[in-house]
Amino acid sequence: MDETMINDILNKLQNGDLSEYYVKKEDFLSFRTVLVKRDDFKHFRGIAKRGGDVLYHYMAEARS
Repeated sequence: MDETMINDILNKLQNGDLSEYYVKKEDFLSFRTVLVKRDDFKHFRGIAKRGGDVLYHYMAEARS
């Protein structure tokens, strides 16, 4: 998973084209590295799943 692909996924979450995105454990570190660089980082919510996978959603209101 490269940075361009990750940004495309994050943009789709932000625009509402995707309601959620499931990140596998092996892709988590690269996904998170790109995510934390974004200005709207606090709008994304990741829910940890069993086995180290994470389910991401975009929230209209930023978390604190």
